[in-house]
Parts: sequence; structure tokens; C-alpha cells
Amino acid sequence: MAALPLIVFDVNETLLDLETMEPTFQRIFGDRSAMRLWFADLILYSAALTVAGCYVPFTDIGAAVMKMLADTRGIKISDKDKKELTEEFSTMPPHPEVPAALRKLRGAGFRLFTLTDNLLEVQTRQLEHGGIVDLFERRFSADGVKHHKPSRQAYAYVERELAAKPSQFCLIACHTWDTLGAVAAGWEAALIKRAGNDVLAVGPQPHFVGKDLNDIADQLIARHKRAA
Repeated sequence: MAALPLIVFDVNETLLDLETMEPTFQRIFGDRSAMRLWFADLILYSAALTVAGCYVPFTDIGAAVMKMLADTRGIKISDKDKKELTEEFSTMPPHPEVPAALRKLRGAGFRLFTLTDNLLEVQTRQLEHGGIVDLFERRFSADGVKHHKPSRQAYAYVERELAAKPSQFCLIACHTWDTLGAVAAGWEAALIKRAGNDVLAVGPQPHFVGKDLNDIADQLIARHKRAA
């Protein structure tokens, strides 16, 4: 019987509902879509800094990108605004299907882990607030290796920590840039098509694609039942 892959989850937006931050962006910027631009730039500059060899913690990049976005629009962000955004990012709820889908995977024998660009303490608070922290065997942060995803070093860090080969892992994420990095590193990957996320027609492709985590869980369980 083939061994089940070690399942590693991205956290922000994959497990947690990023769109719950939109009302705060609407209040500050007068534009709900500013949240999407902020998050896209957060990923852009975390990757750019990593490629340039300049590691900066994810939360610090997020704050700097927020100021940049505000400056481009002539908006001044108060300390109260900053505190509110930090609090909301740390307490985003899970997507509705996530808790049950995680339990379904655990019940099928899969071991679950996380790998996020967040600092470990931020990630822990997020998952504790969402009531799902105990469903993961171990949590990893890119801060542990000072390389943000999709850097090869971020995925290799988890491999070393768990003493496992790339072929033993499956990443689940809703961002194609993350699945691209994982597949290039030799992992399997599953893409959840959350709002605004879809398959990119170039580069390494995910092995599974689904509309939500429950869909992906069903595909993984069915695939490994057949393999058995």
C-alpha cells in the first residue's frame, strides 16, 4: 500500500477568509478592492525581497505595502487604522467548509501541517482563533528559513524538519504562485479556486484542482483509495 502524502497547507486565504478584511479597506480607502491590491502587492514584494536576498518578516512587509498604497492615494493611515488591520488579519475566520474538510482528511489517515509566510506567532493566533489549530501536527513559518514562498528554500525547510523527501509531500493552496513553487520543488500540489484565483496556463501545474477544500479532500481520499 502506497504511503499517504504529508499534507502541507498554506494558511492565508487558503484556510482563512481574507475577504472579511474588505469592510476595513472600504472605510479607510473608500474602495473594497483595495484589499486585493494590498494582498497582491504583499505577495509581490515578499517574493521580490526574497529573490533580492533581503529577508523581511511578512508582517513588516504588509505594513510597508499598506503605507505605500495609502501614499499613492494621498491617504494618511492612523495608528488606530493600523491596529485594526493587524487585528483583523490575525483573526480571520476559516472558510465555512474548512474545519469539517480538515477533520475528513485526518479521519482518512492523512497527517496535516502548515507552511505560511506569516510569523509563527501570527499563524498560531490565526488558527487558534479559527478553532482549527489542534488539527495540525506541526506548523511551519517561512521565517524559520528566512525565505518566503515560493522560494525553493521554504519547501526544503519543511522537508528537513520532517526528514522526508519532496515526493512525500502535497501542498494545498489557493494561490498558483504557491503550487507552482511546490511542484517545481518536487511536491504534489492541489489548487483551491477561491475567488480571484485560478489555474495559470504556463509553468508547473497542480495535480488536483477543486472549488473548495472539501472538493480537494474528496479527490485526495479517492485517489489514495484507488492506489491502495
